[in-house]
Amino acid sequence: MRVLVTIASRHGGTWGIGEAVSDVLRQRGHEVTMREPDDVATLDGVDAVVLGSAVYTAHWLPAARDLADRLADELAERPVWLLSSGLATQPAAAANSPHETRDLAERIGARGHRSFRGRLDRSVLSFTERAVIAGARARDGDHRDMAAVAAWAEEVADALTPAHA
Repeated sequence: MRVLVTIASRHGGTWGIGEAVSDVLRQRGHEVTMREPDDVATLDGVDAVVLGSAVYTAHWLPAARDLADRLADELAERPVWLLSSGLATQPAAAANSPHETRDLAERIGARGHRSFRGRLDRSVLSFTERAVIAGARARDGDHRDMAAVAAWAEEVADALTPAHA
């Protein structure tokens, strides 16, 4: 299948999760294209989508939300999985699962949504981002569980394989 992995990432941590998902899907025989949401104008020629975003102040980044709004009808016609990545020290199911993803998943009939812990490097954050992070008492470091990302990507690949066969 031709799979689009489109990820909104401010500092590269969530993009890395998207790369790991793409790698697994390629290894499983899928043709994968990875793009930023702003670079996706249409889903023509795409059989399935993994749409993800970093989570800041309990929201997906605007580029991912915009893509979901612009292409909602096209997304609803394909198998779609959502992923979020956010505060490394918060429980994945709480801080990294903004309410908008639940509404989006229902609107487009997404097959699932998975939240992952993120990566935090204060040196690349803006003053405002550092202030928000200070209030959340987040810890610096790479807290992404790439084994969990790969396992989830395997689940996506398993779900796509019967449709492809």
